[in-house]
Amino acid sequence: MPRFLTVLDVDSTLIEDEVIELLAEAAGSRDEVARITHSAMAGEIDFADSLAARVETLAGLPVSVFDEVRARLRLTRGVERLISGLHAQGSVVAVVSGGFDEILDPLARELGLDRWRANRLEVASGRLTGATTGPVVDARVKADSLTSWAAEFDVPLAQTVAVGDGANDLEMMRVAGLSVAFNAKPAVRAVADVVVSDPDLAQVLALVGLSDRP
Repeated sequence: MPRFLTVLDVDSTLIEDEVIELLAEAAGSRDEVARITHSAMAGEIDFADSLAARVETLAGLPVSVFDEVRARLRLTRGVERLISGLHAQGSVVAVVSGGFDEILDPLARELGLDRWRANRLEVASGRLTGATTGPVVDARVKADSLTSWAAEFDVPLAQTVAVGDGANDLEMMRVAGLSVAFNAKPAVRAVADVVVSDPDLAQVLALVGLSDRP
């Protein structure tokens, strides 16, 4: 049985929420941030520019906001079944996110993911500065992450699966052997190999010929 590498987006894919909007709610900027997020995911504005604009609104938030946001996260239906089903036959599960390590790190460990990557928020004196630190995880970085993980785990690109919903997922979807538009924006549905409209991630198992049932 072939091994697969499945790489998922996080916001509105692995989880039902947009983390940046939950953070922005604490900062009083949720409406503004939601508007920018919608434009970025639809491919109307550059992702890196949109991230900078949204993160800027978070300046001054205390780091305690991370625990508050993590407590509110809602996993997408079928996440655990997808991960356990893939792991049961030796496959690799990873996520790459335009969101933030501070939220993703503990979640990824809890779910038993094999690899993950996201942006990191800059903090000074226990408060967010309104900027990120390090390279921005944009569409190109998402694609590079998929290809580098495939090489690391010796999985042919033909046996890689990319699952996402927004424009910044398109490049990794183009390099993957199978691209899955999951509850996605029109621009993503238009080019994906498969469109999944019912938000249950366990459906991805069937797409690679597996089942989560004994």
